[in-house]
Amino acid sequence: MKPKIITYQPHYKQSFIDLNTAWLEEYFYVEPHDLDVFENIEDVVLKPGGEIFFCLVDDEVAGTVAMQKVSDTVYEMAKLAVDKKFQGQKLSNLLIDACIDFAKSKKAEKIMLLSSTKLIPALSLYRKYNFKETPMDETDYDRADIQMELYL
Repeated sequence: MKPKIITYQPHYKQSFIDLNTAWLEEYFYVEPHDLDVFENIEDVVLKPGGEIFFCLVDDEVAGTVAMQKVSDTVYEMAKLAVDKKFQGQKLSNLLIDACIDFAKSKKAEKIMLLSSTKLIPALSLYRKYNFKETPMDETDYDRADIQMELYL
């Protein structure tokens, strides 16, 4: 079945948490700010004007990503995760495309993201989309050591 991108539905909240917890525990650890986002998805991401996207394959959640509103012109792409069994199928591309389309529909001027230089495949993917490294803003995440931006 062809992958399908959908927006947040409460019954997928646990999938968002599980997918993100899996990669965080593999490469880093779950930080207090992660837990705050997981416990308060609606208040932290959705109510301020953001969105969460899910990639479904045969009605199974294969991946997810959040778009958090930073300002009227800036969104942060965060918590991009794809289930290991679906990796290599370019589902991250579909999720990033959804983020870019969303930001453009909101008349955003740029998308920013925080990442880690340990995540070489992720950084390569972001660069493919023309995200450029920029000086780091202050962050709540210990693991973040690179900031990137995409001007729309």
